[in-house]
Amino acid sequence: MPVGPVTKGSLLQLDPSGPRQEPIRCERHVVLVAPEIHWNTGNIGRTCLAAGARLHLIRPLGFSLESREVKRAGLDYWDQVNVSVWESFEELLEGLRPEAGEVAVFSKAGARPFWGMPAAPRMFLIFGSETRGLPERILTRYAESTFYIPITARTRSLNLSTAAGIALYESLRQSAPFHAWEPMAGRRT
Repeated sequence: MPVGPVTKGSLLQLDPSGPRQEPIRCERHVVLVAPEIHWNTGNIGRTCLAAGARLHLIRPLGFSLESREVKRAGLDYWDQVNVSVWESFEELLEGLRPEAGEVAVFSKAGARPFWGMPAAPRMFLIFGSETRGLPERILTRYAESTFYIPITARTRSLNLSTAAGIALYESLRQSAPFHAWEPMAGRRT
C-alpha cells in the first residue's frame, strides 16, 4: 500500500540554554527490503518512532504485521509507528523519489564506513534481509552510496535492528540535537 506525497517532517531541537525546542527540518526513512524476523522489525519500528523516522517495508515479508510478536517487539508503540508496506523497491522509488545524495545503502561489503554517509535533510537508509542482505540490483544501482558498519572477522554481521539503530542515529548526529524529555542537568540521580 503505497503512500501519498511525503511532507517534509521535523524533529524537535533542544537547546538547554535557550527557549524550549525549536523545530528543525530533518526527515529520515528506514527501508527494510524483505525483512524476515518479526522481532527485528518491531524493534526497528520502535527506534524509528523514537527518532521521528518513517519505516518502509518492502515485500515479501517473512511474517505477518498482525502477528503479536511484531507488536510485542515494538511494545505498546507499534500502533504509533509511521510504517508503509510496498510491493517492490521500485514502487517505493516511484512513490518517494529519493534524490542523489539522499540514499545510504548498508551492507557488510559497502564501499565506505558509515561515518561518511551524507547528512542531507532527507535521507533513505536502506537495509536488506537478515539472511540474504540486499539484492545485487540495489547494490549495483547505488554502488557509490554503499556503507558498512565496521565489525571484526569474528562475526558474520550485526543484528539488523542494531545496524538500523546505529545508522539512523548517526544520520541524525549532524542535525541539531533533539530530545522530548526534560534534561537532568543540575539534578542528582
